Amino acid sequence: MLTLSKESIKNADAWEQAGIETIQFDYEQMAALTRENPTWVHFGAGNIFRGFIAMLQQRLLNEGTVKTGIVVAETYDHEIIDKIYAPYDNLGLLAVMNTDGSLAKKVIASLSESLVGDPARAKDWQRLQNIFSNPALQIASFTITEKGYSLKNAAGDYSAEVQSDMTSGPEKPKHVMARIASLAYTRYKSGQYPLAFVSMDNCSHNGDILHNSLAAFAETWHENGLVEKGFVSYINNPDKVSFPWSMIDKITPRPAETVKNALTQAGFANTEILCTQKNTFIAPFVNAEKSEYLVIEDQFPNGRMPLEQAGVIFTDRETVDRVEKMKVCTCLNPLHTALAVFGCLLGYTLIADEMQDQELRRLVEKVGYQEGMPVVVNPEIIDPAAFIKEVIEVRFPNPNIPDTPQRIATDTSQKVGIRFGETIKAYCGRSDLDIKTLTYIPLVIAGWCRYLLGVDDQGQAVLLSPDPLLGTLQNHLSSVRLGDVNSVGDQLRPILSNKEIFGSDLYQIGLGEKIEGYFTEMITGPGAVRSTLKKY
Repeated sequence: MLTLSKESIKNADAWEQAGIETIQFDYEQMAALTRENPTWVHFGAGNIFRGFIAMLQQRLLNEGTVKTGIVVAETYDHEIIDKIYAPYDNLGLLAVMNTDGSLAKKVIASLSESLVGDPARAKDWQRLQNIFSNPALQIASFTITEKGYSLKNAAGDYSAEVQSDMTSGPEKPKHVMARIASLAYTRYKSGQYPLAFVSMDNCSHNGDILHNSLAAFAETWHENGLVEKGFVSYINNPDKVSFPWSMIDKITPRPAETVKNALTQAGFANTEILCTQKNTFIAPFVNAEKSEYLVIEDQFPNGRMPLEQAGVIFTDRETVDRVEKMKVCTCLNPLHTALAVFGCLLGYTLIADEMQDQELRRLVEKVGYQEGMPVVVNPEIIDPAAFIKEVIEVRFPNPNIPDTPQRIATDTSQKVGIRFGETIKAYCGRSDLDIKTLTYIPLVIAGWCRYLLGVDDQGQAVLLSPDPLLGTLQNHLSSVRLGDVNSVGDQLRPILSNKEIFGSDLYQIGLGEKIEGYFTEMITGPGAVRSTLKKY
């Protein structure tokens, strides 16, 4: 059996015979060169990093275009480093799930070292400080999810942890953004060396969000006499420190049992799937779809590696914004949310299975092609028509992608404003379009409200996915009863009129009553969700 270790991968023939693509460079030499002069450190050691970002640098290493790899640091879930990286010499296995059921298997070996990004791990933290002191460092990138950048609680105040960090300064920070600000301060003190901080998380204008969080710490630390004013200037000087915008797109679901079994049959030994105490599902292998997109604003004050040779698209800020709007507002994310809420209501556990459902497939086609495409933002560098066609015909129906509607339904209250609200606003702003013609987007919003009742289409209780507003939203709907249309009353109004959720008051623009009508049809009794979908 093949095992992940720096000794094992030297036997390239054995890996190739097992149908696993290995590397074309000297792993130990790469690790040594990276340790001496690291050029790239990445925060967030999860599946999207290993299955996509790490493989970009690996392509350049295989071609001999670069000599150094990536240092990866994990600031949230230390078990990922301790149980998945360290025991396997920072190696991994990527299983690309093709639509024909086959797996394209590749060793992941572009990571020189893995660190816990926490001052409590003194040795690792000292190593990170050394890395940030090195003039060679060009990129600090991030996949820490949208929550990682947030400094404030639901009430709009700085969280207790953030307040503590702002008072105590950069010495032993606890919040991830305070830790990054502390490392930036280390770089400032070492010589004010330039650096690009690149958020690769799926949030709009991600570079600005990252910058604002780091600047908040820098400015408060200065006000509290904990850092020099020059540090604030450094963080805010784009010639020294840049915060490019980016758009990333690749589905990397949690490790699947079917993939584990296939890898075992191929002779690969390291297939144990773990769930950490922080509920991260991870394994020595990563399963991912083949399609991938990464578009980055080309702002790198200390230079960068030629990642365009690995498929990354570098462009200007406006184009990144257009690509992101195309994907998030029209061509992918709204369709995902439609499948998520109705999939949970109709008992589905795989997105691919939903695409075999006539009503659900027709729904996403109508949301995307009929209602979204008239207002789609065309970024020019990616064709929206080709992109949405690939999503609907290739990516979502791929039976080998073990992605679930339950995963996609997570944090929906934080997503609907972008995924549907922007299209709604575009209709309101166009004289050639009538907001009242929208049918399918309002139907999805009604479906989400129906989902919030916590009862599926058969009248059975369903476990709802985590959402920061779940308690508040369910409280608004607490008196609504399946089978009692008179119980609806005005219960939806606090939700549908909330501009914080949708970006508009849906009643003021003429959609509130329509959504109420669809919702009422969906609670007439068991099977009403399905019959409503069939009707429209």
